[in-house]
Amino acid sequence: MTSEAAGTLAPPGFVTAAGHPVRWRLLSELAHGDLAVRELTALLGQPQSLVSYHLGKLRKTDLVTTRRSNADGRDTYYSLDLTRCRDLLSGAGAALHPGLRLARPEPVAAVTGRVLFLCTGNSARSQMAEALLRDRTVGAVEAFSAGSRPKPVHPSAVEAMAARGIDLSGAAPKHLDEFTGQRFDHVITLCDRVKEVCPEFPGHPRPMHWSTPDPAAGPGGPAAFERVAGELAQRIDFLLHDLAHRSERTS
Repeated sequence: MTSEAAGTLAPPGFVTAAGHPVRWRLLSELAHGDLAVRELTALLGQPQSLVSYHLGKLRKTDLVTTRRSNADGRDTYYSLDLTRCRDLLSGAGAALHPGLRLARPEPVAAVTGRVLFLCTGNSARSQMAEALLRDRTVGAVEAFSAGSRPKPVHPSAVEAMAARGIDLSGAAPKHLDEFTGQRFDHVITLCDRVKEVCPEFPGHPRPMHWSTPDPAAGPGGPAAFERVAGELAQRIDFLLHDLAHRSERTS
Protein backbone atom coordinates (compact mmCIF):
# COMPACT_ATOMS: atom_id res chain seq x y z
CA MET A 1 0.00 0.00 0.00
CA THR A 2 1.37 3.42 -0.91
CA SER A 3 1.82 6.10 1.74
CA GLU A 4 -0.80 8.17 -0.08
CA ALA A 5 -3.33 5.34 0.10
CA ALA A 6 -2.51 4.74 3.75
CA GLY A 7 -3.07 8.42 4.47
CA THR A 8 -6.65 8.21 3.22
CA LEU A 9 -7.37 5.70 5.98
CA ALA A 10 -6.51 8.15 8.75
CA PRO A 11 -9.64 9.46 10.50
CA PRO A 12 -10.47 13.15 10.01
CA GLY A 13 -9.13 15.56 12.60
CA PHE A 14 -12.53 16.11 14.23
CA VAL A 15 -12.93 12.39 14.91
CA THR A 16 -9.57 12.07 16.64
CA ALA A 17 -10.06 15.34 18.54
CA ALA A 18 -13.57 14.62 19.79
CA GLY A 19 -13.38 10.84 20.06
CA HIS A 20 -12.01 10.67 23.61
CA PRO A 21 -14.83 10.48 26.22
CA VAL A 22 -13.43 13.40 28.26
CA ARG A 23 -13.05 15.62 25.19
CA TRP A 24 -16.55 14.77 23.98
CA ARG A 25 -17.94 15.70 27.39
CA LEU A 26 -16.00 18.98 27.30
CA LEU A 27 -17.42 19.79 23.88
CA SER A 28 -20.92 18.93 25.11
CA GLU A 29 -20.64 21.31 28.06
CA LEU A 30 -19.08 24.12 26.01
CA ALA A 31 -21.83 23.81 23.39
CA HIS A 32 -24.13 25.42 25.96
CA GLY A 33 -21.85 28.38 26.72
CA ASP A 34 -18.39 29.54 27.75
CA LEU A 35 -16.91 28.05 30.91
CA ALA A 36 -13.79 28.40 33.04
CA VAL A 37 -11.54 25.42 33.86
CA ARG A 38 -12.77 25.33 37.46
CA GLU A 39 -16.36 25.08 36.20
CA LEU A 40 -15.51 22.34 33.71
CA THR A 41 -13.61 20.44 36.40
CA ALA A 42 -16.68 20.54 38.67
CA LEU A 43 -19.08 19.53 35.89
CA LEU A 44 -16.95 16.58 34.74
CA GLY A 45 -15.85 15.49 38.22
CA GLN A 46 -12.30 15.08 36.92
CA PRO A 47 -8.94 16.44 38.16
CA GLN A 48 -8.04 19.88 36.83
CA SER A 49 -4.79 18.56 35.35
CA LEU A 50 -6.73 16.04 33.22
CA VAL A 51 -9.31 18.62 32.12
CA SER A 52 -6.58 21.09 31.18
CA TYR A 53 -4.72 18.41 29.21
CA HIS A 54 -7.76 17.58 27.08
CA LEU A 55 -8.65 21.26 26.63
CA GLY A 56 -5.15 21.71 25.23
CA LYS A 57 -5.83 18.96 22.70
CA LEU A 58 -9.05 20.70 21.62
CA ARG A 59 -7.27 24.04 21.32
CA LYS A 60 -4.73 22.52 18.93
CA THR A 61 -7.56 21.66 16.53
CA ASP A 62 -8.99 25.19 16.88
CA LEU A 63 -12.29 23.76 18.08
CA VAL A 64 -11.90 25.62 21.36
CA THR A 65 -10.63 29.16 21.91
CA THR A 66 -9.77 31.02 25.11
CA ARG A 67 -10.18 34.50 26.50
CA ARG A 68 -8.90 35.90 29.79
CA SER A 69 -11.69 36.91 32.16
CA ASN A 70 -12.10 40.66 32.65
CA ALA A 71 -13.63 39.99 36.07
CA ASP A 72 -10.85 37.83 37.50
CA GLY A 73 -7.63 37.75 35.51
CA ARG A 74 -6.79 34.36 37.03
CA ASP A 75 -9.70 32.81 35.13
CA THR A 76 -9.69 31.87 31.46
CA TYR A 77 -12.94 31.22 29.64
CA TYR A 78 -13.08 28.45 27.06
CA SER A 79 -15.42 28.79 24.10
CA LEU A 80 -16.50 26.23 21.49
CA ASP A 81 -16.40 27.49 17.90
CA LEU A 82 -19.75 26.06 16.82
CA THR A 83 -19.34 27.16 13.21
CA ARG A 84 -16.01 25.35 12.86
CA CYS A 85 -17.46 22.36 14.70
CA ARG A 86 -20.33 22.17 12.20
CA ASP A 87 -17.97 22.42 9.22
CA LEU A 88 -15.60 19.76 10.57
CA LEU A 89 -18.50 17.42 11.33
CA SER A 90 -19.70 17.82 7.77
CA GLY A 91 -16.20 17.13 6.46
CA ALA A 92 -15.87 14.04 8.64
CA GLY A 93 -19.10 12.61 7.23
CA ALA A 94 -18.10 13.35 3.65
CA ALA A 95 -14.73 11.65 4.20
CA LEU A 96 -16.60 8.43 4.95
CA HIS A 97 -19.18 8.78 2.16
CA PRO A 98 -20.36 11.74 0.05
CA GLY A 99 -23.94 11.04 1.10
CA LEU A 100 -23.04 11.74 4.71
CA ARG A 101 -22.07 15.38 4.18
CA LEU A 102 -24.20 17.44 6.53
CA ALA A 103 -26.44 20.03 4.95
CA ARG A 104 -26.23 23.53 6.38
CA PRO A 105 -29.15 23.95 8.81
CA GLU A 106 -32.11 25.81 7.40
CA PRO A 107 -32.93 29.15 9.01
CA VAL A 108 -35.24 28.69 11.96
CA ALA A 109 -38.67 30.03 11.06
CA ALA A 110 -41.31 29.69 13.77
CA VAL A 111 -39.45 30.01 17.07
CA THR A 112 -40.83 31.51 20.25
CA GLY A 113 -39.47 32.05 23.73
CA ARG A 114 -38.14 34.61 26.20
CA VAL A 115 -34.45 35.49 26.40
CA LEU A 116 -32.70 37.91 28.76
CA PHE A 117 -29.22 39.24 27.93
CA LEU A 118 -27.10 40.69 30.74
CA CYS A 119 -23.90 42.72 30.90
CA THR A 120 -22.55 45.27 33.37
CA GLY A 121 -23.57 48.56 31.76
CA ASN A 122 -26.38 47.44 29.45
CA SER A 123 -24.88 50.01 27.13
CA ALA A 124 -23.56 47.92 24.22
CA ARG A 125 -23.27 44.12 24.22
CA SER A 126 -26.60 43.20 25.81
CA GLN A 127 -28.44 45.97 23.97
CA MET A 128 -27.06 44.76 20.63
CA ALA A 129 -27.88 41.14 21.43
CA GLU A 130 -31.45 42.05 22.37
CA ALA A 131 -31.91 44.04 19.16
CA LEU A 132 -30.33 41.34 16.97
CA LEU A 133 -32.51 38.56 18.39
CA ARG A 134 -35.68 40.61 18.12
CA ASP A 135 -34.84 41.56 14.54
CA ARG A 136 -33.83 38.01 13.57
CA THR A 137 -37.16 36.58 14.76
CA VAL A 138 -39.33 39.60 13.84
CA GLY A 139 -40.31 39.82 17.49
CA ALA A 140 -41.48 36.20 17.78
CA VAL A 141 -38.89 35.68 20.51
CA GLU A 142 -39.30 38.12 23.38
CA ALA A 143 -35.83 39.60 23.88
CA PHE A 144 -34.79 41.72 26.86
CA SER A 145 -31.54 43.14 28.21
CA ALA A 146 -30.31 44.66 31.45
CA GLY A 147 -27.17 45.45 33.44
CA SER A 148 -25.86 45.34 36.99
CA ARG A 149 -24.64 48.96 36.70
CA PRO A 150 -26.63 50.53 33.84
CA LYS A 151 -25.27 53.50 31.90
CA PRO A 152 -26.34 55.26 28.70
CA VAL A 153 -26.34 53.29 25.46
CA HIS A 154 -23.04 53.78 23.63
CA PRO A 155 -23.30 55.76 20.35
CA SER A 156 -21.07 53.25 18.58
CA ALA A 157 -23.50 50.46 19.50
CA VAL A 158 -26.27 52.49 17.87
CA GLU A 159 -24.09 52.93 14.78
CA ALA A 160 -23.22 49.24 14.57
CA MET A 161 -26.89 48.30 14.66
CA ALA A 162 -27.81 51.02 12.15
CA ALA A 163 -25.32 49.46 9.72
CA ARG A 164 -27.40 46.27 9.99
CA GLY A 165 -30.67 48.11 9.47
CA ILE A 166 -31.66 48.01 13.14
CA ASP A 167 -32.68 51.16 15.00
CA LEU A 168 -31.24 51.21 18.53
CA SER A 169 -31.55 54.98 19.01
CA GLY A 170 -34.53 54.69 21.34
CA ALA A 171 -33.03 52.00 23.60
CA ALA A 172 -32.73 52.76 27.31
CA PRO A 173 -30.55 51.03 29.92
CA LYS A 174 -32.30 48.88 32.54
CA HIS A 175 -31.21 47.35 35.84
CA LEU A 176 -31.34 43.57 36.12
CA ASP A 177 -33.49 43.91 39.26
CA GLU A 178 -36.38 44.87 36.96
CA PHE A 179 -36.55 41.24 35.84
CA THR A 180 -36.28 39.52 39.24
CA GLY A 181 -38.76 36.66 39.51
CA GLN A 182 -39.54 36.52 35.79
CA ARG A 183 -39.20 33.32 33.80
CA PHE A 184 -37.02 33.02 30.71
CA ASP A 185 -36.08 30.21 28.36
CA HIS A 186 -32.51 31.49 28.46
CA VAL A 187 -30.64 33.95 30.65
CA ILE A 188 -27.39 34.83 28.87
CA THR A 189 -24.55 36.72 30.52
CA LEU A 190 -22.27 38.50 28.07
CA CYS A 191 -19.90 40.04 30.59
CA ASP A 192 -17.56 38.16 32.94
CA ARG A 193 -18.28 40.62 35.73
CA VAL A 194 -22.05 40.35 35.58
CA LYS A 195 -21.73 36.56 35.52
CA GLU A 196 -20.37 36.75 39.06
CA VAL A 197 -23.44 38.66 40.35
CA CYS A 198 -26.18 37.17 38.18
CA PRO A 199 -29.21 36.38 40.35
CA GLU A 200 -31.20 33.17 40.10
CA PHE A 201 -34.27 33.14 37.87
CA PRO A 202 -37.23 30.79 38.33
CA GLY A 203 -36.90 27.55 36.42
CA HIS A 204 -33.49 28.48 35.02
CA PRO A 205 -30.77 27.34 37.46
CA ARG A 206 -27.77 27.76 35.13
CA PRO A 207 -27.46 30.90 33.00
CA MET A 208 -25.63 30.57 29.71
CA HIS A 209 -22.39 32.57 29.45
CA TRP A 210 -21.00 34.13 26.29
CA SER A 211 -17.68 35.69 27.33
CA THR A 212 -17.75 38.69 25.00
CA PRO A 213 -15.11 41.45 25.05
CA ASP A 214 -16.32 44.94 25.91
CA PRO A 215 -16.01 46.91 22.64
CA ALA A 216 -15.82 50.17 24.58
CA ALA A 217 -12.91 49.05 26.79
CA GLY A 218 -10.11 49.20 24.23
CA PRO A 219 -8.89 51.40 21.38
CA GLY A 220 -10.84 49.47 18.73
CA GLY A 221 -13.37 52.23 18.11
CA PRO A 222 -16.44 51.56 15.92
CA ALA A 223 -14.77 48.51 14.34
CA ALA A 224 -14.73 46.79 17.74
CA PHE A 225 -18.50 47.24 18.07
CA GLU A 226 -19.01 45.77 14.60
CA ARG A 227 -16.85 42.74 15.49
CA VAL A 228 -18.89 42.14 18.64
CA ALA A 229 -22.13 42.54 16.69
CA GLY A 230 -20.91 39.90 14.22
CA GLU A 231 -19.97 37.51 17.01
CA LEU A 232 -23.34 37.98 18.69
CA ALA A 233 -25.23 37.47 15.44
CA GLN A 234 -23.43 34.18 14.88
CA ARG A 235 -24.14 32.94 18.39
CA ILE A 236 -27.79 33.99 18.10
CA ASP A 237 -28.21 31.83 14.99
CA PHE A 238 -27.21 28.78 17.03
CA LEU A 239 -29.38 29.93 19.94
CA LEU A 240 -32.41 29.88 17.66
CA HIS A 241 -31.85 26.21 16.87
CA ASP A 242 -31.66 25.52 20.60
CA LEU A 243 -34.95 27.35 21.14
CA ALA A 244 -36.55 25.41 18.27
CA HIS A 245 -35.37 22.12 19.79
CA ARG A 246 -36.76 23.17 23.17
CA SER A 247 -40.12 23.95 21.56
CA GLU A 248 -40.22 20.54 19.85
CA ARG A 249 -39.57 18.72 23.12
CA THR A 250 -42.38 20.55 24.95
CA SER A 251 -44.97 20.41 22.15
